[in-house]
Amino acid sequence: MSETTATRDPRHPGTDGVEAGVGLTALLVAAARAIETHRHDSLARDAYAEHFVRAAGACAHWPVRIEQVPDGDADPLWGRFARYFGLRTRVLDDFLVRSLGAGARQVVLLGAGLDTRAFRLDLPPDCVVFEVDRPGVLDFKQRVLTRLPAAPKARRTTVPVDLRDDWVTALTSAGFDQAAPSVWLAEGLLFYLPGPAETYLVDTVDRLTTPGSALVFEAKLEKDLLAYRDSPIYTATRERIGIDLLGLFDPGPRPDSAGDLRAKGWSTSTHTPFDFTRRLGRGPLPEPNDALEGNRWVFAHKLRP
Repeated sequence: MSETTATRDPRHPGTDGVEAGVGLTALLVAAARAIETHRHDSLARDAYAEHFVRAAGACAHWPVRIEQVPDGDADPLWGRFARYFGLRTRVLDDFLVRSLGAGARQVVLLGAGLDTRAFRLDLPPDCVVFEVDRPGVLDFKQRVLTRLPAAPKARRTTVPVDLRDDWVTALTSAGFDQAAPSVWLAEGLLFYLPGPAETYLVDTVDRLTTPGSALVFEAKLEKDLLAYRDSPIYTATRERIGIDLLGLFDPGPRPDSAGDLRAKGWSTSTHTPFDFTRRLGRGPLPEPNDALEGNRWVFAHKLRP
C-alpha cells in the first residue's frame, strides 16, 4: 500500500517491532491465546503463545493462565477481553479449515502478527501460508519459534513488508498465485487503517483472487469509538498495560466493505461475536457500556460463475 494510498499517521509509533504501538497489541492477543489454551473449556489452543509473551520485556509480567488473574473471568482485561480473543481465534480457525476443505491451498494472513496457524492447525501438506507483516514483527516471531524449536505443518512463507507500502509486489514475488483459489484473514487489522486504506486493501484482495476464494475480516461500527470510550475493557487495557486502543484505532468514517464485496460478486455474511458465544456455549455476552458491541466479523466468498 503506497504512501499516497494510506498516509502514515503520526498517532501510530513508527517502531517496527512488537514492544510499542500496534505491535504491542499482537502481544496482548498472544497473552489472551495463552490464557485460552490453559482453560479447561478451551476454545482454541496455541502452545506457542506464552513463549511470545515471556520473550518480550514489555509484557513479561502479564498472566498466561486465568489462575494468575486475581478476579479470574470477572477481570475485564484478562477475563472477558481475553476470552473474546480466544473466541475470535476459534471462529477464524474454523473458517480457515472449511475454506481449505473447499479446495483453496493458499492462505494469506494480512497483518499476521504472532499468528501460529501454520504451526498449530492440521493444514493440507500442499498448502502454503503467506504471513504478511512488518519485518520487526516477523523477526521477533521467528526468533522465538526457532528457540523452541517449532516446525510448520504446511509450507510457510514470510512476507516482511508494511501494509502501508507495496505489499502486493512483495506477496506476488514471494510466490502467491493469483490464478489459484486462496483464503485471506484480516484479523484485528482494518480498524487501525484509515477508511481509504481499508477500501484499497479490500479492492486489492478482490483483484488478486479467483472464484472459490474466501476472506474474513473484523470490522467496527463507527459509533463504537465514541460511545464506549469509558468501557471497562478500554479503561483496563489503557491503564494497566499501556495500550490505548482508541488512540490506535483510526477515528475516521468506515467504508461498507461488505457491501463493496457484494457489488463485486462476493457473498457475505456479518455476525456479532455474541452469535458465536451462543453457538459454541463459551465466550463474552453483551453487557452495559460494552466495547465489544460494535464488533462485527464478516465472512466473504468469491462466487464461482
